[in-house]
Order: sequence, then structure tokens, then C-alpha cells
Amino acid sequence: MFGYNRTSLQPTTFLLLGIPGLEAAHIWISIPFCLVYLLSLIGNVALLLIVKTDNKLHEPMYFFLCMLSVADLMLTTSTLPKILSLFWFNDREIYFEACLTQMYLIHSLSTMESGFILAMAFDRYVAICHPLRHSTILTPAVIVGLGIFVVFRGVVLLSPHPFLLRWLSYCKTNVISHTYCEFMALIKLVCTETKIRRAYSLIVAFLTGGLDFILIICSYVLILFTVFNLPSKAARLKTLSTCVSHVWVILVFYTPAFFSFLTHRFGHHIALHIHIFIANIYLLIPPMMNPIIYGVKTKRIRKGFFKLLTVKCV
Repeated sequence: MFGYNRTSLQPTTFLLLGIPGLEAAHIWISIPFCLVYLLSLIGNVALLLIVKTDNKLHEPMYFFLCMLSVADLMLTTSTLPKILSLFWFNDREIYFEACLTQMYLIHSLSTMESGFILAMAFDRYVAICHPLRHSTILTPAVIVGLGIFVVFRGVVLLSPHPFLLRWLSYCKTNVISHTYCEFMALIKLVCTETKIRRAYSLIVAFLTGGLDFILIICSYVLILFTVFNLPSKAARLKTLSTCVSHVWVILVFYTPAFFSFLTHRFGHHIALHIHIFIANIYLLIPPMMNPIIYGVKTKRIRKGFFKLLTVKCV
């Protein structure tokens, strides 16, 4: 039996169920999860080393990409070790405070990722629409300021989340039907009124990911207007090619994010294991894909990666 705080009906621990209905397959499911985690670690650490050592990559886009990589590393490391422990050793137990901390880190770091992707979109907008002013607009001070703002926004706007859940009564169960702790999974266990807390969560989601996505779309509309006014087809294609990597990053991040958001709030008839799979794809795939996308599309990053491999081999 797992203890409860009797005065407020708060469990001292939660039990993570994993992927409901697929418990027998957890060992097999852990194999791709582990491979994705290792690729995320290797890819993002390699990307940080390459950008650090190559002066020609010391540009705003790659600085923002490094910020995104750091957020990716922190996000995967805050979730995947516990998920793998659950799959491999049936380690379902997680302390109440640890669960709230994990929930905060997941939502805060995801918000930061969205902000860094928006900053990268701003870089593309300035580079294409105001190329002569790119270096004067995106100065080192501005880059640092944008990075600090994105981190500050993620920290501050998501800080109430643990406190919104900390003092509630969890009288239904202490079993979380998920592989990790997240806001909507926890709020479903509460037996008191949660409308205000759910409303705050929706508002924060709109003010961060939702607003970021709208601004990214606006920036690319302006970019397309500029590109279509260029005199030749070759110039248009060359200019658009500088955005391909970033567009892929946007699709990889926001597609599973929106699916996860919509299935949680409106997909009540979707099987629970589908919910969980989509939520895990949202956490797992973008951190793995971001360095791969830029490695494939950026020659200097690709060369830097092969250089790292040869150094390791020697």
C-alpha cells in the first residue's frame, strides 16, 4: 500500500502505469525508446561541440539552434531515464514532489523549445526580408536577450503549475495512466473542482506554443512575399533553401505537439494507448530529429560531425 497524507489526501507516491494495455510489450517498446534517447544525446552533444569549435557557424541561427539543443537534452534527460526504468525494471513508483518537478520541467522546457524555434524564424525573417540589416538587428546582445527572454517566459509562466496541483486532494487513485507525469494526467486524479486550473493551463498553452506558432506563420508569410518578388527563379529557390531545415524542425515539433494537445482535450473516444504514444512521440522525436535535420542540410555541420567521428576513431 502506498501512503497518503491524511489531512489533504495527497499521495506520498504515484504509480506510473506505462502504456495501458501494452504492459507485456514494455521490454520491446523500450528498445526504440532507448535508441532514440541515445541518438538524441549523441546528436545534440555533437551539434553543440561542432558549433562551439567552428567559427563559421557562430551565427544567430546556430546560436538559437544550440539553445534548442540544450533544452532538448534537458527535456529528454528529465523523462527518458525514468521511462526506461519503468519498462526495464517495472519501477513504477515516483514520489509526489518528484512527479511535480518532472511535470514542471516537461512543460517549461517544451515552452522554451517553442520559443527558440520562434527565435529561429525571426532570424530567417530578418536574413531574407532585411538582409543588409541582419548583423545590426541580431547583435550578440539581442541574441542573448532573446535567449534569456525565452527561458524567463518558460520558467515564470509554468511556475504556477506545480503549486496549482500541490495542495489538491487526490482521492480517486494514485495510479497515473502514463509513462511520465504531466499536467492533464495529474489533474484527472483530483476529486475537487479544477476548472480554474484547467483554464490557466489552456491560457498558458495559447500564450506560448499557440502564439509562437501564429508568429512563425506570420514570419513565413512575409518571407514568401519577399521571395516571390525576387527577379529570378534561381534566386527564389536559393533563398527558400535557407529555410528548409527550419521548416522541417517546425513540422517535427508542432505536428505531434498539436496532436497530443487535441487528443488530451477533445479525443475522449481515442484509445488510451494512442494518447500515450502520441505524447511520447512529442517528447522523443523532435530532440532526436533536430540535429539530424541540420546535419543533413548544413554542409559545415555534416563535415564537423564526420570530423568528430574521425577524432574519436583515432
